[in-house]
Amino acid sequence: MKFNNSRQWPGIVKAIHHCNALSEVTLEMAPNISVRAIVSKIALETLGLEIGGKAFALIEPTKVTLALD
Repeated sequence: MKFNNSRQWPGIVKAIHHCNALSEVTLEMAPNISVRAIVSKIALETLGLEIGGKAFALIEPTKVTLALD
């Protein structure tokens, strides 16, 4: 998926922690550089996010969005 966004960072899903209807996803872009995003379990399943999978962090001043290629 292509975005016209200079704040698009590719990475690897390193951790997923579930809590009720939400999940916390940790995406590592480089050694010791990672971001965490809170997503609904429905979004997690729809995107097919899994530990070790590739994803993108779309970082904006007010939010972080995860996406797949």
